[in-house]
Amino acid sequence: MRRHRAPAPVLALAVAAALAGCATGGTPEPGSSDAAPSTVTVFAAASLTHVFDVLAERFEATRPGVEVVLSSGGSGALAQQIVAGAPADVFASAAEAPMQTVADAGLAGPPVVFATNTLQLVVPAGNPAGVSGLDDLARDELRVALCDDSVPCGAATVDLLARQGVTAAPDTLEADVTSVVTKVVLGEVDAALVYRTDVIAAGDAVEGIEVSGAASVVNRYPIAVMTDAASPDAAAEFVAFVAGAEGRAALDAAGFGAP
Repeated sequence: MRRHRAPAPVLALAVAAALAGCATGGTPEPGSSDAAPSTVTVFAAASLTHVFDVLAERFEATRPGVEVVLSSGGSGALAQQIVAGAPADVFASAAEAPMQTVADAGLAGPPVVFATNTLQLVVPAGNPAGVSGLDDLARDELRVALCDDSVPCGAATVDLLARQGVTAAPDTLEADVTSVVTKVVLGEVDAALVYRTDVIAAGDAVEGIEVSGAASVVNRYPIAVMTDAASPDAAAEFVAFVAGAEGRAALDAAGFGAP
């Protein structure tokens, strides 16, 4: 069964030897029951968590013996963990800069941009604070959560607010978009700015509000096989699967835009 774990450098390094031992040096043919088991460790941006859960399950279903282990978090933090030695076969980032960090360290193969995303205001169900637009993020009486600018959703937030001439007054800056959405779901904040896909994933617990200028700030999502991948062939298959027709259908359903 696929496992999901929070990316932590200590945990990642601790399992390095075990993951290396899972490498088979080859790719099991889809449908082969006697192929040697293979593990594909995927480091993925937090905003990809839900759709990659779906894609990993579908990928495994056609490849007996292949297990996809997903590790989600802020793209910048994941990139730093890979550079520091955390074992990953695949890296999927919410922006191109974190992928470039890994590439500059000689650890990423050629990336493929497979999706895009834009920002949207999100409020608790019922919108109790009466939020209507970006300007409300400057209201002192509102509790506001934003992504820290060190992660892609935060960098996009800074860009969008600057373009729209809004000076936000955040009460908290979070290390990934999932943490921001969680605060909205729990009613800990009145408003936040996140990816539209995260609004969709949160369902009836939240409401999304379209904002002016969002279409001008687009995050491009690259994915790549790591050069020192323990399961390079299975990793390449997973990347092709995500970037292919079945991956596109799942990404569309989750609200991601085309590359």
